[in-house]
Amino acid sequence: MAAVLLCLFVAAGCGAREEAKEEQPKLIDLSYTFDETTLYWPADQPFFHREVARGVTEGGYWYSSYQFGGSEHGGTHLDAPIHFAENGRAVDAIPLDSLVAPGAVIDISAKCERDRDYLLSLEDVQAHEQQHGPIEAGMIVLVHTGWGQFWPDKEDYLGTGAPGDVQNLHFPGVSQMAARALASRRVAVVGIDTASIDRGMSRDFQAHQVFGAANIPILENVARLEQLPATGFGIVALPMKIGQGSGAPCRVIAMLE
Repeated sequence: MAAVLLCLFVAAGCGAREEAKEEQPKLIDLSYTFDETTLYWPADQPFFHREVARGVTEGGYWYSSYQFGGSEHGGTHLDAPIHFAENGRAVDAIPLDSLVAPGAVIDISAKCERDRDYLLSLEDVQAHEQQHGPIEAGMIVLVHTGWGQFWPDKEDYLGTGAPGDVQNLHFPGVSQMAARALASRRVAVVGIDTASIDRGMSRDFQAHQVFGAANIPILENVARLEQLPATGFGIVALPMKIGQGSGAPCRVIAMLE
């Protein structure tokens, strides 16, 4: 996958021929835009983007500049293992080759439609493998719950729209058994299209603990998973490189062959 990405950059820089362009992978942006609608954990600092300067200067040229900020854990973002593991890697220590890898999507959207507190089960992981082949070491596994349909409606997406309310969150997640199964397969990254890899009503964040202990980063609020097949694509997930960060905003891109 890293080689494919390099080829894309070379082709773009060198003005590749039309027939070569037709062979390039289709790119799908799996990230939400950071703006005033971006959803954050109810108790966290939301995203802000403040104008510092915008307009034509006295010198006659255009100039614009802004300040931005917010919690590490909001919008489409990466949780570093240190988020829930004392000795886990921070954002800046995550190896790049684990962030550019073949992808797989486990689709549990039908079950989540019937139960908004549904947990990805070990049986779901096994059923995916029976139908689409084994989940291999080094893959980036994405869990499709269908929750992207609710973005950016806070109440529908989180289960509550009340400011600071972390007691009434309701959305799907990953069970401890499923997390252990994926960790045992030595996947590179696990992602989900909800606000947390643990379901909203969780109080002990078992999936976070399992992946943190295994030094497996997590992607949350991943967008447009309904546009991906079960297998046969690559993922590039590059977070802002925050020194000692427990998480960071992340640009996630799928490359379909």
